[in-house]
Amino acid sequence: MTTRSVGGVGGAGVVGLSVLALLFLAVPVVGLVVRAVAGGAIVEAVTSPAVRDALVLSLATTAVSLALVVIFGTPLALLLARGTFRGSSVVESIVDLPIVLPPAVAGLALLLMFGRSGVLGGALELAGIRIPFTTLAVVLAQTFVAAPFFIRTARTGISSVDRQLQDAARDLGAEESSVFRRVTLPLAAPALATGMVLCWSRALGEFGATIMFAGNLPGVTRTLPLVVYSEFQSGDLEASIAAAAILILAAFGVLVAVRRLRWGVTPTVRTGGIDRP
Repeated sequence: MTTRSVGGVGGAGVVGLSVLALLFLAVPVVGLVVRAVAGGAIVEAVTSPAVRDALVLSLATTAVSLALVVIFGTPLALLLARGTFRGSSVVESIVDLPIVLPPAVAGLALLLMFGRSGVLGGALELAGIRIPFTTLAVVLAQTFVAAPFFIRTARTGISSVDRQLQDAARDLGAEESSVFRRVTLPLAAPALATGMVLCWSRALGEFGATIMFAGNLPGVTRTLPLVVYSEFQSGDLEASIAAAAILILAAFGVLVAVRRLRWGVTPTVRTGGIDRP
């Protein structure tokens, strides 16, 4: 890379600051992974029942939370992308709120909503449903904090789809559901995939809301981030480092894999049994 290629005047400064920013972001996590691998702690962590259970729990709960976000978040993203309506700014602010809230505050809010003395908790208790300090609480905490990352990205992707293509599909007789499935969804697929990755990554790393709302129960609510915290608190630094390295490698691997995907779907509209581009 040459300084001319990144901006002409001041290009050297841009490169220098970029390198410093990259080093600041990369060196701590690379150093952590290197120490875990070089010291052999990561091998011991993988064979540890506690870490394996936490990893399985993390993967299972994040898969469920991602599914919930996609199912309920996609219609909301579509609504926000379709145009302005009265109160749209309030809706967007509500969607963005979990991003700026401290995770501990999010966990406390969920506890006050679903706890035994909460707004819905009493009725749920009478129905025999207990949410706090269960695996379901982990899923809800992850869903709450991660949903905005998918909804915001999906809204941007959907709103960027050419309206003329959608109108053309309607003119050919396609129903609204077919327009979304055959035109909007394929063209917005890269943004949706990016949103899903961001959502999953945020859910995988969730800590504050989980420990406040779900607790830190081994085999029940202790996800991998909570293992990092628990091992550090107990004085086992190497085990904490190893668990953290597993988290980093898992998240990094998924991010790299998704960025290598190529989406080449050509939207088609089925009218009268004929697929038309």
